[in-house]
Amino acid sequence: MDMTVSRVDPAFRDDVRRCFAEGSHAIPARWLYDRRGSELFEEITELPEYYPTRTETALLEKYCGEVADMGAKGRAVIEFGSGSSTKTPHLLRATQPTAYVPIDISGEFLAASAAQLQEQFQQLPIYPLEADFMRRINLPDEVSNMPKLGFFPGSTIGNMIARTSVDLLRFMRETLGTGSQLLIGFDRIKDPDILVAAYDDSAGITAEFSLNLLHRINREMDGDIAVDQFRHIAIWNDLYARIEIYLEAQSDVCFSIDGQQYGVTKGQKIHIENSHKYGLRDARLMLRAGGWSPVSEWSDEKNYFSLILAEAHPLKNAP
Repeated sequence: MDMTVSRVDPAFRDDVRRCFAEGSHAIPARWLYDRRGSELFEEITELPEYYPTRTETALLEKYCGEVADMGAKGRAVIEFGSGSSTKTPHLLRATQPTAYVPIDISGEFLAASAAQLQEQFQQLPIYPLEADFMRRINLPDEVSNMPKLGFFPGSTIGNMIARTSVDLLRFMRETLGTGSQLLIGFDRIKDPDILVAAYDDSAGITAEFSLNLLHRINREMDGDIAVDQFRHIAIWNDLYARIEIYLEAQSDVCFSIDGQQYGVTKGQKIHIENSHKYGLRDARLMLRAGGWSPVSEWSDEKNYFSLILAEAHPLKNAP
């Protein structure tokens, strides 16, 4: 038996099959983040065109003290989609948490990041959790009775359509519980030229990140896709207020995956990512729809990015 194939996440296999066998021509963005994809994304965050990371990091450096003063101090910090956790130390130093639970779908990357963070915060209990945070999660028993602060930076919420984003916020509320807090990042609407450049950089790192999805299919699902026959495309869709990322076939391409034959025609686009951007009040409305009450909001001088602290108040059916 091919053990590489046997370890494939069944949800990943189903999504790939829907893309090519059922003609959806779309693969959810979460599958971009295997170990190699996570490493490439960390390179993206350091690119000159990619403003979100440095802008949000500056906001965290400046305002985490205020977050702590608004009730976040001494809680267990639960980070959804933790990645490398490079922004997390700013929050941990300010809030002095009782525990830290990084949650990520990429187990290898999660373990390495958690070990690095443990070196910086040697007295802090850290409980890495490999999981898909797109549904309710059972947190480690060690933090179950602690007051909690959810942390969801990077405007990762923007990768989802509105319905899925609201569902995710509801799952987060269920995971963290009534009385919990959530610190979340939202990327703002701005000049489309700035947005497109951030997702189609001159060095080609974002293109490599996107194309790695096809390499991952080849690695994990015994595929033989000719990756060099596809190209990365980023466009601004003003109607939906989002950047859309596609992989476009440059020729007719035939290939096999898991022993099944598939093909795409020249010009066919595979939709692999959205990055929604938010107006001044859009993010607050979305939070309320997901069961969270906004408490405070901080933005940079250019209004490129926002951090919002919200609370999970008891739900009410009427004012």
